[in-house]
Amino acid sequence: MSIQPLSADTARGLGWLAPAAFIFIWSSGYVVAKAAAPHADPLTFLSVRYAGVVLLMLALAFAFRAPWPSRRDALHIAVAGIGIQAIYLGGVWVAIRLGMAAGVAALIVNLQPVLVAALAPLVHESVNRRQWLGVALGFGGVVLVVWHKLAGAALSAGPVLLCVMALAGITVGTLYQKRRVPNFDLRTGQVVQFTASLLVTLPFAWAFEPMRIEWNAQVFAAMAWSIVVLTAGGISLMFYMLRHGQATAVTSTMYIVPSVTALMAWLMFGETLNAIAVLGMVVTLVGVYLVVRK
Repeated sequence: MSIQPLSADTARGLGWLAPAAFIFIWSSGYVVAKAAAPHADPLTFLSVRYAGVVLLMLALAFAFRAPWPSRRDALHIAVAGIGIQAIYLGGVWVAIRLGMAAGVAALIVNLQPVLVAALAPLVHESVNRRQWLGVALGFGGVVLVVWHKLAGAALSAGPVLLCVMALAGITVGTLYQKRRVPNFDLRTGQVVQFTASLLVTLPFAWAFEPMRIEWNAQVFAAMAWSIVVLTAGGISLMFYMLRHGQATAVTSTMYIVPSVTALMAWLMFGETLNAIAVLGMVVTLVGVYLVVRK
């Protein structure tokens, strides 16, 4: 997990494997949220999750003697982490707890590739016409995937603003990290990021929630998956891809997340998967291909 030179074959293999693994892991986050929601307050759950990641990454950092960032880099890593973790996850989880449909939340947050493409010059990247077409098609595909969930969905200002805040957090955090501190050890870096996220999230949990967690088997499984796979694994893969690719291309892979989540929900919870959603999945794949194609 530290920065080491990769052979050409290894780099090519990770170039294919990392996005696929990331999409699967990131998609499972919505399933985890649905499983944990009835039994835990969102910010309290996230606070415990962040603390668990800090302990896990501290153990790995000390076990492998991972290098620690300088004070300057640690500050940049912390700022990026607050946007990518605390603001993004906190905004989405609380919005869903307040009654926003997951499909609506996914649609708002999936404006991220559009914003990243528009702001790409800030990280010295350019987006060509083919990639802009891919960005547009990808978002259109997401609309089709979640369309059946949008019908009759009630919107209120609070949850919408929370999702917009989440969108801004992950967009600014991603670009900030790409520009200010693209290279850091993923073990010690995540200790810094999740410590900062915990320091931001925990006071809000204490102030606005009864801090309820019902520790049953379902919640234990959701927490373990969140710490070991979703956060430590998924975030590490996203950082790896940001380090080795364009921010626009990396964030555009997130367009596929609602499609994979819909398939998971269909398999696990029996949710509806109609022809329009399947068409949206195809359109999304075409859009992402246009963005990431060399």
